[in-house]
Amino acid sequence: MLKNISLNRNIVIQTAILLLGAVLFLPGLGSVHLFDWDEINFAESAREMIVTGDYLTVQINFEPFWEKPPLFIWMQVLSMKIFGINEFAARFPNAICGIVTMLVLFNIGKRLKNERFGLFWVFVYIASLTPFFYFKSGIIDPWFNLFIFLGTYYFVCFTAPNEERNKYLLVALSAFFLGLAVLTKGPVGFLIFLLTFAVYLFVKRFKISFTWAQVLLFFAVLGFVGGFWFLLQIVNGNFSVIQDFIIYQIRLFETKDAGHGGFLLYHFVVLLVGVFPASVFALFTFKKNILQKESDENVAHFFRWMMILFWVVLILFTIVRTKIIHYSSMCYFPLTFLAAWYVERIIDKKESVHWSAKVLIGLLSFIFSLAIVVVPFIDSYKHWLYRIVDEFTIENLQATSQWYGFEWIVGVVLFVGTIYFIAFANKQTKNVIFVLFASSLIFIFSTMLFVVPQVEKYTQGAIIEFYESKRGEDCYMLSFHKSYAPYFYSLRQPENNCSNKQYLYNGELDKPCYFVVRNVQRTINKFEVEASGAELLYTKNGFSFYVRYPQNNLK
Repeated sequence: MLKNISLNRNIVIQTAILLLGAVLFLPGLGSVHLFDWDEINFAESAREMIVTGDYLTVQINFEPFWEKPPLFIWMQVLSMKIFGINEFAARFPNAICGIVTMLVLFNIGKRLKNERFGLFWVFVYIASLTPFFYFKSGIIDPWFNLFIFLGTYYFVCFTAPNEERNKYLLVALSAFFLGLAVLTKGPVGFLIFLLTFAVYLFVKRFKISFTWAQVLLFFAVLGFVGGFWFLLQIVNGNFSVIQDFIIYQIRLFETKDAGHGGFLLYHFVVLLVGVFPASVFALFTFKKNILQKESDENVAHFFRWMMILFWVVLILFTIVRTKIIHYSSMCYFPLTFLAAWYVERIIDKKESVHWSAKVLIGLLSFIFSLAIVVVPFIDSYKHWLYRIVDEFTIENLQATSQWYGFEWIVGVVLFVGTIYFIAFANKQTKNVIFVLFASSLIFIFSTMLFVVPQVEKYTQGAIIEFYESKRGEDCYMLSFHKSYAPYFYSLRQPENNCSNKQYLYNGELDKPCYFVVRNVQRTINKFEVEASGAELLYTKNGFSFYVRYPQNNLK
């Protein structure tokens, strides 16, 4: 009887988590255009798979794209087959990933400690800024990170002192999910695990119990799952794609790819600010001998693995010269675990909220709140910004948005929740922590739903509008800055994939060619010299739009 009650309760909780995830992550998925580069990059690869019918080769501009394996692209293809080629379909796989992640965290947390801790971990994760934001995006990292985390988790279980599950099953599951990570974004998925395991071995003085049969099983499953697409490429004679892929992965470590450089502590700042408010609570777990306060051996074992995983990812991508915000997003799992662990101790009166936590939470909350309170009124004061921004930004700000007038309340919600937390942190501990994370969740959800769609109009509204106006037209199109938007939003066809600048600038065209140039005088002057036959169509919000017609079809 008690077993049935427990089972029913578990089903109710997991159903509630599933429904909550759907409510949080599905609304507004298609309300904002995809952003360059990554969102449009992956969506365009999926679209081109559908157009060409070639589901083995990842392409951009109908040419082989060797930077990523295809698993996430396949997810988007399936989504686009169901929902059509649009923003909602491109982001839908990550909304599903958000729901799956919530269920994974609950079940791991429940198994590790109890039901309450599982719910804490879920709440702390989804109420933090960038972890939530990524489930509303069309980038590759949410699934990539989840696969690495699951692969690591099952290996953590394999090395746990009191694990009762079949060791061979745990090894196979670990290798399976790590293989999926490799199939999603490449060998770095296995590298992160390998470095984490190496540090763990060092900490344990290389004392680990295993059989060679388990080692063989691990690499057999990993090789089959992770190498599946690579083997298919070799079988089909596309070994050069594999070579280019490997060269690109090496280049990411050695250079500032695509202009994405940054200062040394870039990812430290990104995680502290982006994983607010969880990051602030997690800071207090980075203390010597912190595990002396943890009596459960299995929890302590998991804690060590999460701490190692966090530092491995953070140090690895600090070394990597290419600095992109989502490179360190794998840290979200260990960071939110550490935060949930510490929050539970605060609620159980085993720890108190330190004054420095109040100060840091108050400061970050004030910055976020102020930004959202001010942004909806940008059309009223933007002329004051013209003195301090560059000419391209001035042109961007010429756009206008349709603000509803209540968006500023979103910032006030977060700030009021923070003030309540600061005032009563050590008096009504459980309530104030709930209010803080709840206000953060409302803040990010509402910002994504009401604020981001309006802000986007200032940044890329004009160029997306132009690209969409050329759908169905047999033409060439070239952006003067690197962008995948012309491909996706004009629904480019294979016969229009020409990117030879000399031909498009001065050659004898067989169809019209449109050019999109940033409306910066130096850039405009350079373009007009190089493409002397191009005619200006119009300028709008920071961009100038030109056209060259075929000589026998001048207009």
